[in-house]
Amino acid sequence: MSDTHAKTVSFVRTEMLPEKAPPITSIGPIAWARENLFSGPINTIITLLSLAFIYLILSILLPWMFSNTWSATSLRECREMTGTDHGSACWGVIRERWEQILFGFYPQEERWRPILALVLLIVAIAPILFTAVPRKVLWLSAIYPFLMPWLLWGGTIWLPVMVALGFVIAYLIVRFGEDLIGSLGSMVGAVAAAVIWWLFLASPIANAFASVLPLALETVGSREFGGLLLSITIGVVAIGLSLPIGIVLALGRQSDLLIVKTICVGFIEFIRGVPLITLLFVASTLLNIFLPPGTSFDIILRVIIMVTLFSAAYMAEVIRGGLAALPKGQYEGGDSLGLNYWQAQRLIIMPQALKISIPGIVSTFIGLFKDTTLVSIIGLLDPIGLATAIRADSDWIGVLWELYGFIALLFFVICFGMSRYSMYLERKLKTSH
Repeated sequence: MSDTHAKTVSFVRTEMLPEKAPPITSIGPIAWARENLFSGPINTIITLLSLAFIYLILSILLPWMFSNTWSATSLRECREMTGTDHGSACWGVIRERWEQILFGFYPQEERWRPILALVLLIVAIAPILFTAVPRKVLWLSAIYPFLMPWLLWGGTIWLPVMVALGFVIAYLIVRFGEDLIGSLGSMVGAVAAAVIWWLFLASPIANAFASVLPLALETVGSREFGGLLLSITIGVVAIGLSLPIGIVLALGRQSDLLIVKTICVGFIEFIRGVPLITLLFVASTLLNIFLPPGTSFDIILRVIIMVTLFSAAYMAEVIRGGLAALPKGQYEGGDSLGLNYWQAQRLIIMPQALKISIPGIVSTFIGLFKDTTLVSIIGLLDPIGLATAIRADSDWIGVLWELYGFIALLFFVICFGMSRYSMYLERKLKTSH
């Protein structure tokens, strides 16, 4: 029996075998390709046709792009360097005119000002976009809206200081007048006081200070703005203003006050029913008719106002969709905590509505920034308008794809950056698992 038992006892391993690497076809790029590109006959055929199409495009595009024509000073010189009429790009136009595409006709000796304004913009919005940035930088975020126009347009520094003081006066009235005249009365009083200050007092007081302490930069006219500088200026200001105005319009559209609701609905529906080009024509031509004689209203300021109002109407509908998506329990939760309307909106309702609306908000921002190219229709030289002017030069008649390709790359970088930040913010605020 013991012999039989000895013959049936198997060997028992005393050590674990080392782990083996998974098959190369189940991990890495090969596994990804099998799963996404070659998962079936139809998918394989589509993948092969797509690769053939991409190869065809790149075989034409790459030889055209990588041409050593950067030193050319005219289209004719490009053709002489390449020995062909249409086989390669003429990048000499970008080397010669890239500053004009970026800055327009902004004085060359003053171009440090828009560069500094752009750097300060990046620093100012950093604490708003990223929580890891020190909160102390928010002081620059508050100052920047008044610092940027002074850097770009120049003039005395006391005028933006007086404009900022108008907001301080409005804040103080809201802060200390709520207990005396109520929240609505303090808000109305704050707006009235700020408007009176800006219309009648800010400019004379700024001139008085300037006569005593003349701190000023050289004035640059709006007609000297152009290129990407003009698009960024209009886009940044309109984006920064359209979001809060859109929030107010969205809340007003849902208000129980008939007059407030009617005004907001009428404004939104009217603006959304009118093309932006029409509003730009109104800003450039018709608006001066309704102003007092001799009134000088800056053309870029007029365009910014119209673009902001146009974007705010669409922003209001995006945010209203976020508000409508919230369950009724969120509003009831604010009431149960004893919060008033504005406290509930600030602490409970609006943060959730804005989170839901992030894709729509960013899409509106991207569309707004691209729509800044429409200002070329009213005579402002944005990048597209400058490209047309450059092509009218006898040295560059016939240059087309190089200019528009370079401009498209600039816009793509900015719009792609906004899109990627939107995706980052969605992942960061995601609470579901």
